[in-house]
Amino acid sequence: MDLFFLIGVLGVVAGFLSGLLGIGGGIIMAPLLLYLPQVFGFDTLSMQTVAGLTIVQGLVACISGGLTHRKFNFLSVKLVGWMGITLFTTSFIGGITSKVAANDLLLIIFALMAFFASVLMIMPKKVEVESPDITTFAFSRYRAVSVSGAIGFLGGLVGQGGSFILIPLMTSFLKVPTRIAIGSNLAIVFLSTLAAFIGKAMTFQIEWMLAVPIVLTVIPAAYLGAHVSKRVSVGVLRNILAICIALAAFRIGFSVVGY
Repeated sequence: MDLFFLIGVLGVVAGFLSGLLGIGGGIIMAPLLLYLPQVFGFDTLSMQTVAGLTIVQGLVACISGGLTHRKFNFLSVKLVGWMGITLFTTSFIGGITSKVAANDLLLIIFALMAFFASVLMIMPKKVEVESPDITTFAFSRYRAVSVSGAIGFLGGLVGQGGSFILIPLMTSFLKVPTRIAIGSNLAIVFLSTLAAFIGKAMTFQIEWMLAVPIVLTVIPAAYLGAHVSKRVSVGVLRNILAICIALAAFRIGFSVVGY
């Protein structure tokens, strides 16, 4: 199997889940890139190479899936503004800082973020309205800035827009309805992903040839996933996201301790 073909297939999987769950998809793409190439006889990709490729995947997924979710009227412009600008700034700093970060340190940070997000997703939550009214939605600006600032920097370090942990934090800490969190998240994460992308591109951390099959496959896959998301209940979406995060967290966690 050709490495470019394998990466393209992985792009379809990550892109579809990005559109379905309103996430950048790095929490899915990174483990796939870290562990599957050697299964098919290819050399293991370094964490920094994987981080560069996942930031490309996240960027195109945000554009494709975000434009599709916008039509569903679950996107909060104010939430995107407050969290997106903060994420942009701190992710840019994190993206540059990752150049001098140790490979093991990046893996540990990634695993801890994933474990925390999976715990938040499985915590009991009250029954939600399937179609919340965006015109009456309100949130704490202080909490929004605090959350997005911290996650933006850590996400920039590991090549993530932070979307896989932002949705759990928005629904629990900020009390944002799940539909609005999913609908707004790709737009929020687009800014932070763009910042981290610029940071990594400026410091030559992206393997551009390997990024080509990602761009070609993620765009249509994210578009399809966003349309499927509209037809799936909130409870099912939360469960799928929790499972995806938990699986990735366990696999990366085991690699950190040497298994």
